[in-house]
Amino acid sequence: MTRVFRIAHNGEPRHVIEASGVWRLLEGDLFGPFRPGEEIASTGHRLLAPVLPSKIVAVGLNYKDHAAEQHKPLPAEPMIFIKPSTSVIGPGDAIVLPAGAGRVDHEAEAGIVIGRRASRVPEDQARDYILGITCVNDVTARDLQRKDVQYTRAKGFDTFAPVGPCIATGLDYDAARGLAVEGFVNGTRRQASSTGALIFSIHRLVAFISSVMTLLPGDIISTGTPAGIGPLSVGDIVTVRIEGVGDLTNPVAGAA
Repeated sequence: MTRVFRIAHNGEPRHVIEASGVWRLLEGDLFGPFRPGEEIASTGHRLLAPVLPSKIVAVGLNYKDHAAEQHKPLPAEPMIFIKPSTSVIGPGDAIVLPAGAGRVDHEAEAGIVIGRRASRVPEDQARDYILGITCVNDVTARDLQRKDVQYTRAKGFDTFAPVGPCIATGLDYDAARGLAVEGFVNGTRRQASSTGALIFSIHRLVAFISSVMTLLPGDIISTGTPAGIGPLSVGDIVTVRIEGVGDLTNPVAGAA
């Protein structure tokens, strides 16, 4: 397994390849030919969102327990919506609660990072289009979601898509057990499941979504959240943890 971080390095964003604790600058194109370059220190860097996607395609009600806590029937096919690129923030950046939005929830999710242009991908070829896995917090203005019925406003506010801390490659995400998916608020675990419990598998999601829209390198599919969602308050610290990826931690702030 290797992990790819994006950091602020000498005043500009750079990708870094981490293997066995050693960090090396990535030389080349993350979505094309690249190689590990100069070794750098593994600490002291500001972590950025590992990619800047053109879109995040998120999946609703993809865990049975979450559908139950929302009192909604299980979908017959993946229920998808888009979070805009402008909602993306990186590790350590603040989730800002919009004034007048009401309840805003955390949603811990495993994110699929697309590695190459994907259109009408057969399910049995989906793995070839996946660069790796990252953590996503699908922050949601719950009261607005219920009011609007559709999800665009509730899911699309600036800062409502923390992503990171890295992209992990080579993980066995599709095994029966899957990868552990956890969510914490102020150190207390609120969500705990795995990608093995997804209603629609990762490969199924790539095939289904790419049959609707073209996925570009760096786009993210956010695979759905397990039960345990809950409201955030100013001053909270929220963490999404994906096995093999690490911790994505963000503070919660009020609107200026």
